[in-house]
Amino acid sequence: MEHNYPFTAIIGQDSMKLALILNLINPALGGVLIRGEKGTAKSTAVRGLTDLLEEVEVSEGCPFHCRPGHGELCASCKDQHNLKLTAYKRRVVELPVSSTEDRVVGSLSMEQAIKKGEKVFEPGLLAQANGNILYVDEINLLDDHIVDVLLDSAAMGVNTVEREGVSYSHPARFVLVGTMNPEEGDLRPQLLDRFGLVVEIRGEQDIQTRSELIRRRMDYEKNPADFCRAWDQEQAALRRRVQQAQQWLSTVQIPDALYEDAAKIGVALQVDGHRSDIVLLKAALTLAAFEGAQEVTREHLIQVAPMVLTHRMRRMPFDTTDGLPKDWESILNG
Repeated sequence: MEHNYPFTAIIGQDSMKLALILNLINPALGGVLIRGEKGTAKSTAVRGLTDLLEEVEVSEGCPFHCRPGHGELCASCKDQHNLKLTAYKRRVVELPVSSTEDRVVGSLSMEQAIKKGEKVFEPGLLAQANGNILYVDEINLLDDHIVDVLLDSAAMGVNTVEREGVSYSHPARFVLVGTMNPEEGDLRPQLLDRFGLVVEIRGEQDIQTRSELIRRRMDYEKNPADFCRAWDQEQAALRRRVQQAQQWLSTVQIPDALYEDAAKIGVALQVDGHRSDIVLLKAALTLAAFEGAQEVTREHLIQVAPMVLTHRMRRMPFDTTDGLPKDWESILNG
């Protein structure tokens, strides 16, 4: 049995952990890109999310593991009455950077379509990812076109394959998580903008924190099963909190004044377009649900602003600052 390093045992990297949790609660945020130097627990954190995913009931035998009552069903499940359900443990699906487009989106048999008029679809990784987390390590090394396809599917919740006038669509609702080391090249700004959240992380510099990090890792490697068992309660508590936040999400209120606050921030920071304003409010709403709040506050907006805005701001050449204001109130009260 595989024992992933417990998510709750990860020390530091608070912005990364929060961004991942927010997307777990609300996949509509549009995924998260984690940028940081090697050895900063990026992959460990993503794989650790597996234990926070609940077991669900899906259509038995369906390659897209459709969940009745949770979004669109595939064509086959739509046509069936009294679907037989089976337990399914949601998981992290990993997409290798060497993947071809057909491997990602799936393929259509043109021979069958031409000879028999049948749509024979071979599911790809997006089919496996439906209802799960799709993880792409070194996403900056992936072909731009495939990154585009991933972001389209993450935003629309549907994957459509077209070949020679024949098309096939299936549900593809997933949390997209990409990790990368900026030293190996970056993503184009147009692709960066389409990630809901982006976080920058680096190695811990506090000696006590760093030594505890080393100690925990060595304990884990010595006996993964015992180490994971020691964190069962923390993992279960976070899992319950995430599930509760998912239920509360639709009930949290956004005061009218915060729409104007989001607009003020977007204008003051000269962010292109309106995507950032919308994601800013969605992320603040999700954070409020995670904290059990009844309504979104200005503090929620400010807390999520760096992960929503930093990658969308206009930068001057050679600018190494994050460009974020030190005093948010001066913008919001201006």
